[in-house]
Amino acid sequence: MDSPVPQETPVAERPGPREFIALIALIMATVALAIDSMIPALPAIGQSLNVLHDNDRQFVIGAFLIGFGVSQFFIGTLSDRFGRRPVLLISVAGYAIFSLAAAFAPSFELLIAARMAQGAGAAGGRALVVSIVRDRYVGRQMARVMSLAFIVFMAAPVLAPSLGQMILLVAPWRWIFVALAAIGILILLWAGLRLPETLPRERRIAITPAGLGASYAMVLGDRQSNGYTLAGAFINGALMSFIHSVQQIFTDVFRAPGMLSIVFAAVATTMAIGSLINSRLVVRLGMRFIGHWALIGFTLFGGIHLAVALSGHETMIDFALLQAAAMGCFGLAAANFGALAMERVGHVAGTASSLQGAFQTIFGAAIGISVGRQFDGTTIPLYTGFFLCGLAALCTILVTERGRLFHRTPQPA
Repeated sequence: MDSPVPQETPVAERPGPREFIALIALIMATVALAIDSMIPALPAIGQSLNVLHDNDRQFVIGAFLIGFGVSQFFIGTLSDRFGRRPVLLISVAGYAIFSLAAAFAPSFELLIAARMAQGAGAAGGRALVVSIVRDRYVGRQMARVMSLAFIVFMAAPVLAPSLGQMILLVAPWRWIFVALAAIGILILLWAGLRLPETLPRERRIAITPAGLGASYAMVLGDRQSNGYTLAGAFINGALMSFIHSVQQIFTDVFRAPGMLSIVFAAVATTMAIGSLINSRLVVRLGMRFIGHWALIGFTLFGGIHLAVALSGHETMIDFALLQAAAMGCFGLAAANFGALAMERVGHVAGTASSLQGAFQTIFGAAIGISVGRQFDGTTIPLYTGFFLCGLAALCTILVTERGRLFHRTPQPA
């Protein structure tokens, strides 16, 4: 009978598998908490800081994503040179510091600047999680670990809007940032005390123009890495479109802002279920088999939802059901696409995770901001974006795999 979590490699003796998964899941969750807890607070932020146009409030989310994406270009290279641990700890400390800066921002412009810096700090943790996992696991075992971490991590988007809403009931919106700073300090202490270095000194890469060029060439020259990174960027763009648009949809389309946290939690739960299913099946069925079918499902549900929106018969119930179905497929696809993108570039894991994460975040944020800015009082712009993102990701996979879908490859020894 399989053990509940994969066995460790000899890279590090602590923390144990369960604690390791819990810690990396919490590090991953800082991103979702920083984004999703803002959703119910956007109207209060706009009113407090005199934001004139409702769609401009979305920059509170977009600014974080831009800082998050740009920073990832450098994080991996630094971690390949100096090790994962010091870069991780500095990044988490920055996340906590700029969360406090956002809490005390006197203007919308300074809040946006603090959010970009907060995103840059969050990028260190999020990008290095992939590298740290790749240091310890390979192939399908890596996909399984990421899926298990994703299950724990998914508590963040389930709870974050409710957390933001609960804080708003008893305190101003600025206290949401204080809570984020407290979480950052908790992670800093936990990782500082319990997480050892996972990159041995003999595997570190000097920062030289020739070395950087060689590492970048290895990543950018790998067809599989590029293809699955781009496919992941498209479906991430659909997710970012949802996050940018959902607050206004519940306020202006359904006239039910109080239901936002409940529906958001239900949708996020299906993502966690998808990841749980993946963690149980991926070793047996393979990353491609599950990921490709999940992407087809994601695209189909996006198309159905667009048809419903165009028909003018959108209700909150069908919105929740179709969005939940699409996000369940997203949960199945995301971990597998990430593992496939890293599978053949593990020898430069830090640089690879940086390039992949930066591209996916910036590309996804650009899609999310573009779709969000098109909000017109209906869900049509959102689901046009969803369907087109799904189609683009599917075409990318077809090109990457030279027309072959669902095939299984032998598990690495």
